[in-house]
Amino acid sequence: MACVPMRSHVNLSRIVRAASCFGVSRVIATGAAKLEQKIARDGADEITFQVHRTLPPVLERLANEGYSLIGLEQTTDSSEIYSFSFPKRTVLVVGNERTGLNEEILSRLHAVVEIPVYGLPHSHNAASATIIGMYEFCRQRNAGPNMGKEEFSRSAE
Repeated sequence: MACVPMRSHVNLSRIVRAASCFGVSRVIATGAAKLEQKIARDGADEITFQVHRTLPPVLERLANEGYSLIGLEQTTDSSEIYSFSFPKRTVLVVGNERTGLNEEILSRLHAVVEIPVYGLPHSHNAASATIIGMYEFCRQRNAGPNMGKEEFSRSAE
């Protein structure tokens, strides 16, 4: 999981808490990222939380390590999340609450998925969308009690 600079430490903390619930072993944040312990709760203790100045060099390194970089964003070329088949070694790349993913980040991604929205506003909150994205990845991988955390951690980093 990798996030561009978020506007809200609350959203980032919710993402970390949920990531831990899904067995994600690492969340990469950028900018002035900070966790709110009361919100992230045990999730902050269970995962590796890394903060980098910018995301592009991190994405380049992850791609070179064989990860598929999958953006969570509404674009003209995005696929609906429920019809997209997530690769086993996926990094879900999450955008800013207001500005989403910029062109520099989008150009580095292998694919972009979006979550259908049927009413207003036209998008989900960044934390909520990320949680939906992690859930769909896990659903496709049949993650849960039958899948060892070690295997999932490697595939969901």
